[in-house]
Amino acid sequence: MADGCKVAERIRTYRGRLQMTVVELSEKSGVGESVIAAVEAGDVYPALGVLVKLSRALGQRLGTFMDDQYQPDPVIVRADARTGEQATHKACTAGGFSYCPLGRGKTDRHMEPFYIDIAADATAPLSSHEGEEFIVVVSGAVELVYGGVTQVLMPGDSAYYNSVVQHLVKASGAQPAAIYAVICMPL
Repeated sequence: MADGCKVAERIRTYRGRLQMTVVELSEKSGVGESVIAAVEAGDVYPALGVLVKLSRALGQRLGTFMDDQYQPDPVIVRADARTGEQATHKACTAGGFSYCPLGRGKTDRHMEPFYIDIAADATAPLSSHEGEEFIVVVSGAVELVYGGVTQVLMPGDSAYYNSVVQHLVKASGAQPAAIYAVICMPL
């Protein structure tokens, strides 16, 4: 089963357990009904911000929708073994963001670490959700739009911010980029 299908099935399952309609999930999460329908149908893999909103609205941690199996501590992901999950943003028509979860299998985690490849032409809407984020630029230049202010981060630079403020991370200078990102959300 493809990762997008697993996510779709899990979202449908948790929504069903709560006897929540797509309309109710849309109202509670702030995610459009058409986006939820496309995610649940497995037509798109949700952008990270969308998945965060859906997990919160369903009362689950983000990892619930991304985990495949339990792994004992420490969870180690070798650089040459990373596999991305292509995430399609509703505003992005050609490629975009490829997320590699780095905490998959650690069932008691309180943060969600990722390695993210960002295509040069990737676009996404501004995002806002509970919690905090920490990013470190690995390669390329990255634009961080935070609260209406844009800053360019270079390899080795980092940013730590409250994710309830509208924000956006994208490649800068028409070149691809890569980052490590850690998202921490209250339960």
